[in-house]
Amino acid sequence: MQQLKTLLPGVILATLIYFVADFVSSFVGQDLLSYAKSPISVVLFAVLIGIFISNFIELPRMFEGGINFSVRYVLRFGIILLGIRISLSDVLEYGSISIPLVVLCIATVIIAVRLLRKVLNVSTKMSYLIAIGTSICGASAIVAMAPVINAKKGEITYAIANITVFGILGMFLYPYIAHEAFSGNQSAIGLFLGTAIHETAQVAASGLIYEQQYSSSKVLEVATITKLVRNTFLLAMIPLFAYIYARERNVKEYSLRSVFPLFVLGFVFMVIVRTAGDHLVTENMLPITESLWADIIQMVKVGSGVCLSIAMAALGLSTKANELRAMGLKPFAAGLIAAFIVGVVSFITIHMFTAFSLI
Repeated sequence: MQQLKTLLPGVILATLIYFVADFVSSFVGQDLLSYAKSPISVVLFAVLIGIFISNFIELPRMFEGGINFSVRYVLRFGIILLGIRISLSDVLEYGSISIPLVVLCIATVIIAVRLLRKVLNVSTKMSYLIAIGTSICGASAIVAMAPVINAKKGEITYAIANITVFGILGMFLYPYIAHEAFSGNQSAIGLFLGTAIHETAQVAASGLIYEQQYSSSKVLEVATITKLVRNTFLLAMIPLFAYIYARERNVKEYSLRSVFPLFVLGFVFMVIVRTAGDHLVTENMLPITESLWADIIQMVKVGSGVCLSIAMAALGLSTKANELRAMGLKPFAAGLIAAFIVGVVSFITIHMFTAFSLI
């Protein structure tokens, strides 16, 4: 009970920031920009509000325990719940074309960021966060990767801001660029949007922009499926990055268990639950309707988003602005170049697919 009292103030504060961030995100995305769902994630606003409070208000020490708890444990629980978003059956059914494209984009970005790390003198941890955020699924991938490499709070915040800025730029510009570049080929445009834009919400928003501008719903469908395939690779990339990171640090004696992030097992479990549940409900092998199963999935999705946003609010509360200023503009330049490279690789590869009549 005493420990609960110690944790409660910080957790409550982070939760209140989440509610404010959710309101701001909805207001900006839906009321100001007129989208059905805000393309600017609650996570970003939660981090920014937390940073503002941390740097302009002197918080009593009573909040410290709950803030640290949220950053460490609420974050991991939110990552585990993320697994409910992914059904392997969907990936197998729709991902035959997008999988090789996604693999190539991921590999290229990782190689490019590793080179940029040396050229721009970006920290190893920051380069990892930028690489996985650009190549996989934006802020979600960054917060999932951070505990694995023990990233600093300022690095996490900087990387999320980096990814968000370039993702939003792509969200607004790429629907128009892709329409001209691919001569209206809707499958090609959807593949491009799904691989070149970072966040899932941003991909959906870009598809909606295209649908409203060019009266095509197929682009949104293809882009969403392609993004789903990208998100699935989070399952493999986090353990792989953990292994590479351990080797780069010259850890000579380590076991798979020591480098494998155990919360990934929880993530895998949720993927299995989603996949098995989809099958069993469709075959009427569970005493619930498809509508109820869809509601359960949606509730878990919301729970995941709430946990991650609370954790990111706590991250902001423990981040000082001077930590971000100390990193300079080089990581920002690395993120810009990485975003540009993934767009170019996607563009060239899709054109090759089109030339061989694969699309």
